[in-house]
Amino acid sequence: MSIALRQSNLQVQLNALTAMFLLPILPLAQAIPKPPSQQVIQIQREVPLPENELDLPPQPQTTGPLKTVTVPQQVRVLPGKLDSIPVFNSNSPEVVQTEGILLSTFPEEAKQVPSAHLNFAFKGRFDIFAHHIAKAKNRAETRTLFQGIIVHNPNSEPVTLNILQGATYLTRPDALFVDLPSYLENRFGTVFAGPGSRITSDVLRGHRQAILPASIEIPANQSRMLMNLPIPVGNVTPASNGRSTLMRVSSSNLVYVASLAMFAPQTKQGVEQYPTLEQWENILNTKGLAGPRDLAPTPRGENPLQKIYGRVAGVAEGSEWKAKITDNSRTDYLTIPNRGESFSYALSTTDTGTFGTGQIQSAKMLARYPDTAYFAHGNYGIQYNLTFPLYNKSRESQSVSIRMQTPIKANKESAGLTFYDPPENRIFFRGTLRVMFNDDGGKTLTRYIHIVQRRGQQGEALVNVNMKPGERRLVQVDFLYPPDATPPQVLTVRSSN
Repeated sequence: MSIALRQSNLQVQLNALTAMFLLPILPLAQAIPKPPSQQVIQIQREVPLPENELDLPPQPQTTGPLKTVTVPQQVRVLPGKLDSIPVFNSNSPEVVQTEGILLSTFPEEAKQVPSAHLNFAFKGRFDIFAHHIAKAKNRAETRTLFQGIIVHNPNSEPVTLNILQGATYLTRPDALFVDLPSYLENRFGTVFAGPGSRITSDVLRGHRQAILPASIEIPANQSRMLMNLPIPVGNVTPASNGRSTLMRVSSSNLVYVASLAMFAPQTKQGVEQYPTLEQWENILNTKGLAGPRDLAPTPRGENPLQKIYGRVAGVAEGSEWKAKITDNSRTDYLTIPNRGESFSYALSTTDTGTFGTGQIQSAKMLARYPDTAYFAHGNYGIQYNLTFPLYNKSRESQSVSIRMQTPIKANKESAGLTFYDPPENRIFFRGTLRVMFNDDGGKTLTRYIHIVQRRGQQGEALVNVNMKPGERRLVQVDFLYPPDATPPQVLTVRSSN
């Protein structure tokens, strides 16, 4: 590891440690060790965020005209498709200021607000994704917001819920939006910027955070809390804080899941406590949807100048996009570009940004609320597992690279991809990618690389391989599309001049 890289990693860690001392909030490790009724939250003062900023740090806007650069190349349809694993996706409302139901797949029977329940049962493998923000404009709004995830067993026999991988982090103090270089080795998972970057890095490595149980036994016709954690804002206002959560779970039989919001119960002395299971069940059975509601999506079929996608609250279909990328369905290899040329595959495309491929990768919704997104645009938490069986058909040795890029979004086919030079200041991607390949000496390498990309950024090579005439080389790139990112991106295969 170079001196510069050590210094960069050290600075990231120092920044985080400094912030933890400046912003003393309840440590995650203390979250659920005893019955909730015995827990008291000690809220301490912290530095506020600007009122108009939520979970993202202030980002300077580029001033003056932007110079564009068009790189001639083809954008191809990404092979493969999303699998059929359902995803419990709780992201609306993003900013939560009233108690209630964030997302419930429970049946509507015996509920005071039936429309708040989607009646969707999970069985076997499914994912849970949630991202919500607490915000306080003044001291009267600093009461701690809790997020609870409750799981119900409707069967006559016990159900086992296994948590295979998972993580949940607050923005402060767990995963601050620190300023990072565009490219950093992330071998040990210590490099991240924001909770979305951190949860996807953990799950990519197959980790389960210690705060999450390995399994939960749910008795017949009963419920249990899978998560019962605070999103504290502190006493200095205006301020906000966010929590991002991603879990891969498996149930032995049918279960219903709900994500709920509640302000911390208080003793007569005004001391905040953890909510109990009974208090969460009361929210589930008697309350409607939490608020304020986000903007509703633009109705399907309409095409205004500014389309509103809406935020997701429902069950999406698809946890992983797995593909072997070849020339076509009849070959088992991908011919590398001619010298000095390149081609790309778009990632996380929406209906307004397909780069002329017509391919929309947004996960479809199996169940949703009427005022939320029609598709899981952005594919937050979805894993892209892409294999490139590179083949040098030419009679010359060639140097080939694969890089992630964030071109200017386009929906029509053109002569190439357009970038800004220099890129805009706005960050469009923060996250860790894993690259596995055989180096020029035949040694198998696995690298974790955290990248930060701004809109219009061409990016750096994730991997470089030197290929002899007729040589084949396998390269695999996989990552979980992080929350806090803005699609689309592309993966570009390029042969050097």
